[in-house]
Amino acid sequence: MSTLQLIVGLGNPGPEYKDTRHNAGAMFVENLASRFNLSLKYEAKFFGFTGRLTLHGEDIRLLIPTTYMNKSGQAVSAMCRFYKIPTSAMLVAFDELDFDPGIAKFKVGGSSSQNGIRDIVRSMANEKDFLRLRIGIGHPGHKSKVTGHVLSKAPAKEHEKILAAIDEAMRCVEILIKQDLLSAQQRLHSFKAE
Repeated sequence: MSTLQLIVGLGNPGPEYKDTRHNAGAMFVENLASRFNLSLKYEAKFFGFTGRLTLHGEDIRLLIPTTYMNKSGQAVSAMCRFYKIPTSAMLVAFDELDFDPGIAKFKVGGSSSQNGIRDIVRSMANEKDFLRLRIGIGHPGHKSKVTGHVLSKAPAKEHEKILAAIDEAMRCVEILIKQDLLSAQQRLHSFKAE
């Protein structure tokens, strides 16, 4: 795996989507920026809010696309092309229906039913080998309820668990950079917010 050069947090733009389950990825990058006192600023050429972070000697760009989720690839491909960032040097954080709130996991490549991930893969010439951070938001039980579930805010207790998993994932990104993916996975995958 290449050194990490870009961390992307997926979500939908606008105040009505802020803190909704579907914006878990964007919340991750917002919290990461805030942890290092970094202000993200809007850059039209990258269709999103961006910032730059030096973490354990690594120069890492942060990106929260301001396109809608299903157009996330537009922002990601623009930044990767401009800075010549290979797909393998990218981490994309997003909401995961298959995990309960309070769980987050790293995964490299593979398929995904998540619209933002699908669009990124499409926009990156079908390259799938990037690192993903899947942040659990739980499943509403039936596929007919998924849209309403992801686009609404989680109840307070669930939201706290999502934030706890995001907090642990931030620590594990540092482990990923300082050590390796396996060490980061071992720690993050054994975590579950109660």
